[in-house]
Amino acid sequence: MSVAFRRESDEEHREPRFELPVPPGPNLVTKRGYDLLKTRTEDLEAAVASASSDEQRAELQRDLRYWRARLATAQIAPVPTGDAVAFGTRVRIEQDGNVQTLTIVGHDEADPAAGLIAFASPLAQALMGAEPGEDLNRPGSDQAIRVISVERA
Repeated sequence: MSVAFRRESDEEHREPRFELPVPPGPNLVTKRGYDLLKTRTEDLEAAVASASSDEQRAELQRDLRYWRARLATAQIAPVPTGDAVAFGTRVRIEQDGNVQTLTIVGHDEADPAAGLIAFASPLAQALMGAEPGEDLNRPGSDQAIRVISVERA
């Protein structure tokens, strides 16, 4: 029979589903970040158990593999000490006349819209080790960032 008359299955036209990429480097988390990982994993385990279709179950299991791996490799970072910007600190900065408060957290806890930035982000890397009153060059720009205050998150 000619292949022109053969019916192709729906499976042949689906986009391949790859595993979720794991960020490189250590999986540093805050205590809050660890709790979020644990809750997310538990929620997905419950969702897999109650999935209504094989397709939905497969999708949830893929997500669950990612979150289980992140939970298993999580390293709760020590509480920061001193006045310098470090993992787990809340830093208030001024750039271009705008004051902004950022908290430096792990990859899975990051939410830039909420002021939570990943420790590996260019901005967090530029801020690491800075102290209040210090001016820094903004990554990829000629404009300076002034560190106003640093406190434990």
